[in-house]
Amino acid sequence: MCAMKHLTSVDGTPADGFSFGTMQFGGKADAGQSRAMYEACRAAGISHFDTAWIYTGGASETLLGQMIGDERDKLLIATKYGAVDGAGMATMRRQFDESRARLGMDMVDVFYLHGFDPDTELRETMQGMAELRDAGQIRYVGLSNFSAWQTMKAARIAAEFDLTIDIIQPMYNLVKRVAEVEILPMSVDQNIAVAAYSPLGGGLLTGKYRGKDLGRLREDNRYAVRYRHDWMYEVADALSDLAEESGIDPATLAVAWVAAHPTGPIPIISARNADQLRPSLAAMDLDLDPALYARISALTPTPPLATDRSEEQE
Repeated sequence: MCAMKHLTSVDGTPADGFSFGTMQFGGKADAGQSRAMYEACRAAGISHFDTAWIYTGGASETLLGQMIGDERDKLLIATKYGAVDGAGMATMRRQFDESRARLGMDMVDVFYLHGFDPDTELRETMQGMAELRDAGQIRYVGLSNFSAWQTMKAARIAAEFDLTIDIIQPMYNLVKRVAEVEILPMSVDQNIAVAAYSPLGGGLLTGKYRGKDLGRLREDNRYAVRYRHDWMYEVADALSDLAEESGIDPATLAVAWVAAHPTGPIPIISARNADQLRPSLAAMDLDLDPALYARISALTPTPPLATDRSEEQE
């Protein structure tokens, strides 16, 4: 299977290895912890940093902008709009300008629509993206939390403005594999990069909750619903057992498994501090051999293709 589209920073630095998500900057990670994680990522070779207008009330973008300094052209900086107030052009302009001001940048490399908005015509959104592109204010167009059909619809309309969908951002981890059904194959076929968020399943796959308090997996309603099934905790335990057997941290295995998919998605890693981040960074140097990849994959069912007719083979 072929790999997906490759994105670069302004100076041509490849940005298709790992990405770091700054959702905790200015929230559960204070300024010092945030900077320590940024520096750890740079030391590891990460040049792709992901934020959003909505993250931590703007503190995420502000802190990230303060850290970049003279490295700007070496980095791929992504932000998002539209998680609130819809995807209309007025919202786009307002949130984009606020994001640029917080980041201290005239141009943002990747600009995402944060989610599909059924109440706004995609033509309006794509027209706005094209105007930002033509003004030299964005380089790549992204879509977050879009299904395959929504992405293809957006791509068709984008083409009317000589625009391409360059990158999408789905959830993808060992207990959330639906992206394998259509999103990952579509992205290869359409030459779209994939930045996969939540490779650790909200912390479920780190092993830290094994036999302990479930933390945000129960405190945060989104995570409580997303990871509510007992079988997911059984998978997390099995991954921890496999990690112990192989002498590799379960978080490292979980992130490396995402990166090892044949289509080459970009894992978006994140943490609250540098110590917590370390196992995810270690996945960058782990060459997951096919046998171990297969054993991890076997912990959850491989989702059937959208055109599945396997019952006819029984």
